[in-house]
Amino acid sequence: MNKDLTESQNDYAHFLPALSGFYATYVGKQRFPDPVTGPYVPANRIPANFANGIESLNYLNAKEGAFTYKWTLYSAGHADLDTTKIVPKEDMVRNRDRENTWLLGDSGGFQIGKGVWEGDWKDPNCPKAQKKRDGVLRWMDAYMDYGMILDIPAWVARSPAGAKATGISTYQEAVEATRINNDYWMKHRTGACKFLNVLQGENHTDAEDWYQQMKDYCDPVKYPDNHFNGWSMGGQNMCDVHLVLKRIVALHYDGLLQSGVHDVMHFLGTSKLEWATLLTDVQRAIRKYYNPTMMLTFDCASPFLATANGQIYVQNETPDRGKWTYRMVPSVDELKYATDTRGFRDAVLADGIFENFEDSPLTDGLLINDICTYAPGDTNKIGGIKVAKGGVELDKEGNPVLDAKGNPVIRKRDSTSWDSFSYAIQMGHNVWSHINAVQEANRQYDQGIIPKMLVQEQFDRVLFRDVVEEIFSKTTQEESLATIEKYSKFWMAIPGTRGAIGKKTVNASTYYNAFFDEPETEDIEEDTLDETKLEELEDEQL
Repeated sequence: MNKDLTESQNDYAHFLPALSGFYATYVGKQRFPDPVTGPYVPANRIPANFANGIESLNYLNAKEGAFTYKWTLYSAGHADLDTTKIVPKEDMVRNRDRENTWLLGDSGGFQIGKGVWEGDWKDPNCPKAQKKRDGVLRWMDAYMDYGMILDIPAWVARSPAGAKATGISTYQEAVEATRINNDYWMKHRTGACKFLNVLQGENHTDAEDWYQQMKDYCDPVKYPDNHFNGWSMGGQNMCDVHLVLKRIVALHYDGLLQSGVHDVMHFLGTSKLEWATLLTDVQRAIRKYYNPTMMLTFDCASPFLATANGQIYVQNETPDRGKWTYRMVPSVDELKYATDTRGFRDAVLADGIFENFEDSPLTDGLLINDICTYAPGDTNKIGGIKVAKGGVELDKEGNPVLDAKGNPVIRKRDSTSWDSFSYAIQMGHNVWSHINAVQEANRQYDQGIIPKMLVQEQFDRVLFRDVVEEIFSKTTQEESLATIEKYSKFWMAIPGTRGAIGKKTVNASTYYNAFFDEPETEDIEEDTLDETKLEELEDEQL
């Protein structure tokens, strides 16, 4: 079992776990025991295999973490932006080993798009907007290595809540509001944090327009002292390989992909295993032909979202010429296991709960009652609910919710054997599993195991890695773009990170639809997970 995932990263594109505030709270608050009630997690609740207590969960801690991995993402959208006070729940992020960890800050633009961060973002003098604008900048300068600029998503005008909260009613107003944020950050940044210029746009046309209006912010000629330091692919740019390749070629020939100047390119919300290898191909080609110091990164919150939805990673699957996936299943949650001292893996396999289960450094030595901690009759700490009592789930009208057989659905909270720390333990397992799966997928790929979407063998054998090599090896922009178009049918067959495929990747507003509409195409794992479940867990910690 690999415990040092930093060492095994090799030259792969870098996956960044989108660290949940719920998870970070356990590490942080445990460092600040309450003088009256004691530690955040009592000693008798910490599993015996956690050699360094709660710090075992901290994968950013190379000395005490059960496993270590130096790269992660943390969002300002969920952070306490006050840098003048001690915030125990965020100490995992704020008080980390800066020499041996690397953090990318998400600016919280998604919160603006959803209408959570209210303000007239078109007005540079709006007090509400200015407070967030300055707060996010100060927070990133204080705690992040790289951060994304505070972009206003192009789809905000089509989000009823976002449009109402921001006053933005058109695509161009989103552009202009983003420009206000950019100008402020360029003027007031300290240089402690390097910033990525976020590229938005919901289709090829808007994505190109956004790039043309925003690219100068990365230009070291026009802004020699305070230019931005790389790129973040949002909107259509993050989920459409056709557009991604065209954008990278344009960046190179515009002088905006320079070594030592623009060394990071991030892809927002990317969880497909196939895209982990695809981005490795792109990173290697960029390093070979354009920028030898380029680092491609991508993030997702799947390990945390999965746990909040009751799912646990059991294994990953990388069949040759097949669909690659992380295998998640409903985790064990039964009151009867509260007195069962068998090993977690032994119990779930012996009792037929899982068909397979790959241990992580956190589950190796874990007992099943470390997860299923409540017994019948125990009092659940959440609201003082009797665990075994149960209660019928009600809909919005107050009517009983029925299952497929017509029986009333019993509320999970009333019958769960988990306490909140059960979630944290499984989140840690899922983080290790996801990182390991990404790295193992890259190892398999390098050994000739190819996912279905990255090879076309209907007529001639066309491999994605060979096409990328061909594109970037050309000596003129015109030749590179012509090569991209030569393989347009190939791009149409590669599902984007949000599930869109074919002409929809060119013409549809796929990014907005992925979040707010019913999916019309194949979903990725994270798209099927309910984000509100994780938000509910975080709210319960307050």
